[in-house]
Amino acid sequence: MKILTKMDVKLALIAILTFLLGWQLGHRDIQIKWAKFNPTVSVVNRDVPKNIDIDFKLFWDTWDLLSKNYIDKTALNPEKLFYGAIFGMVAAVGDPYTVFLPPDQQKSSQEELSGSFEGVGIQLGFNKEKRLVVIAPLEGTPAKAAGIKPQDMIVKIDEKDTAGMSLPEAVKLIRGDKRTKVNLTILRGEDTETKSYTLIRDTIIVKSVEASFKNTKNDKSVAVIKLSRFGEKTSDEWAQAVSEITDKGVNGIILDMRNNPGGFLEGAVFIASEFLDGGDVVLQENNQGQRTPFKVNREGKLTKIPLAVLINKGSASASEIVAGALQDRRRGTLIGEKSFGKGTIQEAQDLSEGTGIHITVAKWLTPNGRWVNDTLGLEPDVTIEMDKNDESKDLQLEKALELLD
Repeated sequence: MKILTKMDVKLALIAILTFLLGWQLGHRDIQIKWAKFNPTVSVVNRDVPKNIDIDFKLFWDTWDLLSKNYIDKTALNPEKLFYGAIFGMVAAVGDPYTVFLPPDQQKSSQEELSGSFEGVGIQLGFNKEKRLVVIAPLEGTPAKAAGIKPQDMIVKIDEKDTAGMSLPEAVKLIRGDKRTKVNLTILRGEDTETKSYTLIRDTIIVKSVEASFKNTKNDKSVAVIKLSRFGEKTSDEWAQAVSEITDKGVNGIILDMRNNPGGFLEGAVFIASEFLDGGDVVLQENNQGQRTPFKVNREGKLTKIPLAVLINKGSASASEIVAGALQDRRRGTLIGEKSFGKGTIQEAQDLSEGTGIHITVAKWLTPNGRWVNDTLGLEPDVTIEMDKNDESKDLQLEKALELLD
């Protein structure tokens, strides 16, 4: 063991004093730097909203501490923090259909309603447990071709678990450039094991209305109107289809709204008005319990022709409004399976800087006051399930033709 000399002790003391002096100067320098520090994330306005009994000091203290102390200053993007705060505030209401949309998600939402986007062709929603599910795969899309079905629960998107995921987040992950891949982990019905689907994204062009003609066994002419959504172009496409039908002359009409995930409320009123002579189409109930009726708003051209309506588990929102109105008003026979059950109305608003928000503003009810939300759905007048062993057979369409014969 080494014995320290007086010289060793002096040297040690000098070293300690030097260290302490350096530490003190360095510490003082750090304190001076923090005192002069301007947060990377600058804030223009910290005004507190009036009539809200909340101390916003906690919010700004947190903002400043994050800006000041977080290790990676390049990660402190003011815009992302700002949007994230708004996103969290909106999500806190606990309604999966009330969402804040940053610019990229707002753009995707507008593209979908316009009828053209790149993705796999899935309309998404939530079940009663607020888990992400398929409302409907769109016809002629990668999702439909791969065998994705209504009510399939999406457990993972690629490797990301969907528990607690918002609708815009899911849409952003599933959409992408044409010819790229996305993997969906699906849990179906009563299955206990998940199944993986790898889909190749494509350009999705959604034509919302298509008309075709069929004959019954007794040679009656029937128009089949496939209504796949209620988007920006639906009214024009519908008018063209109706013109074709009236020119041809038919003995019956089949309105096929299977796998129709909905869209604009105004579109639902427009379509229902084609078949109804006056009266209510839908009732809107606000947060005060006050009900406002939306009535037939034009003179329809198909009010007297016998009508059958096809629905299934993928029929949701605006398509349920139309089907519910026709059922309550005894205008048409509903055939198929119970509908999805989405009985709320979202108001979409454009906000500044390319952002947007969807807010659940009301319930909608059928003319007789029925609310179809969650697991209720619309019960068909004639329940017909598809042949699971032979999907080429359309038993629901066949039944509709039979009833119109």
